[in-house]
Amino acid sequence: MSTFLIIVIVVVAIVLAVLIANALRRRAAAREAERRRLRSEAGAHREQAEANVSRAQELSGEADVHRSRADEHAAKAEEHAAAASEHGELAEDVEQQQQTAGKAAAFHDEQAAERERKLD
Repeated sequence: MSTFLIIVIVVVAIVLAVLIANALRRRAAAREAERRRLRSEAGAHREQAEANVSRAQELSGEADVHRSRADEHAAKAEEHAAAASEHGELAEDVEQQQQTAGKAAAFHDEQAAERERKLD
């Protein structure tokens, strides 16, 4: 019986060793699969980061163009505002001259009418 017991213990030890070896192999395989997945995800993130850097550089140039155009338009707007103010002042001056000319025309019309009445 002791030989039988030794054989059973040896068989149990071999079975345990095989089970432990299989568990270790599965664990190693799972770790390797996880590493591959993480490498793949890291690679995808790196590619996306490079694409975003490229896009950011393109947008930076585009933003510079728009900023430059906005500055040009702002300068033109200031010029136009100054010109509008100047034209407004000139219009007021001309309107004053118009009123003065209208009053002078009315005065001279009255004078002409008075002279014409004296002729009759």
